[in-house]
Amino acid sequence: MGNSTINDVAGLAGVSIKTVSRVVNREGGVRDATRARVEAAIAELDYAPNQSARDLASARAHLICLVYDDPSVYRLPSAGYIIRMQEGVLRVCRSHGYELLIHPCSDQRSDIEEDLKALIRRARPAGIVLAAPLSGVARIVRTINATGTPLVRLSPGHKRVGDRVVATNDREFAAEMTRYLVSCGHREIAFVRGHPRHKAVGLRFLGYQDGLKDSGVPFSQRLVAEGDNSFDSGREAALKLLRRKRRPGAIFAANDDMAVGVMRAADELGIRIPEQLSVAGCDDITLAEQVHPPLTTIRQPFSAMAEQAALMLVKGTEENGSRKSRVIVPGALRIRGTTGPAPDASAVGLSPGA
Repeated sequence: MGNSTINDVAGLAGVSIKTVSRVVNREGGVRDATRARVEAAIAELDYAPNQSARDLASARAHLICLVYDDPSVYRLPSAGYIIRMQEGVLRVCRSHGYELLIHPCSDQRSDIEEDLKALIRRARPAGIVLAAPLSGVARIVRTINATGTPLVRLSPGHKRVGDRVVATNDREFAAEMTRYLVSCGHREIAFVRGHPRHKAVGLRFLGYQDGLKDSGVPFSQRLVAEGDNSFDSGREAALKLLRRKRRPGAIFAANDDMAVGVMRAADELGIRIPEQLSVAGCDDITLAEQVHPPLTTIRQPFSAMAEQAALMLVKGTEENGSRKSRVIVPGALRIRGTTGPAPDASAVGLSPGA
């Protein structure tokens, strides 16, 4: 009976059209027994609600929008984290009858506010999942909030009162990685920082300092190099660190792209990994297992974080507001082939050509 209408379902279930609509749209306020009766009628009549009609009947479409930083701005883009986020949001969308719209953009554009406003006017999403580093950009957050569109931010680096946030324990797992390197005998552990606009990556630098302090190893600004999250910046930072007379025995980069850049620099200078230099990164992108040796890193749970963010939006829509305002999804160390015992004094001496 593919031509059945909502009136047919209401008549068979003995309820009002409004009740059928609430069940179809997974709204609250319907008793379990009533919901079961309506769902049985829908199955018997093979009723298929018209998505366009559902959307027109409400202020918003059954649509979750994932907004993220355009990876094409990087010399060596890591699309793996984007795919993982999409997978997480899709799991929720499929199980709750929503569609997913992806929208890459860059905060370097002067018209990004107008771009986002146009997106929201056109798509009328039920909610937006905003990925880092955009989630930490105040003007972007203000623009979305001004439209009244429900928003969940991924790894913004900081939380304001009333915000809904899903994050991982960036600072804690960076401290754990640093303690692991110290446990391998390293004392000269350098750190390559990420782009300052990426607040979550900034937390990893604080975690590095925490790990040194926990291990009784003094922090030295001499061992800190600046990067911008890209492969090239990691390579350049490593070349500066490794060409010094007293070079570090380990380099911990704030993300995997820069860590792979460190590996390239070491190869150019004839420094063996991990015998003469240990390298660690963060994120566990696909490339981390493809390089040789495989990169020691911290697996950031992109998919699980995005799934939690989408759930917060969907549950907020169904229950007229979600009680959860902050969810933490922990990361995990992945110890692989780029880290090992600290080199002896002779290996830490003059770098090639110094």
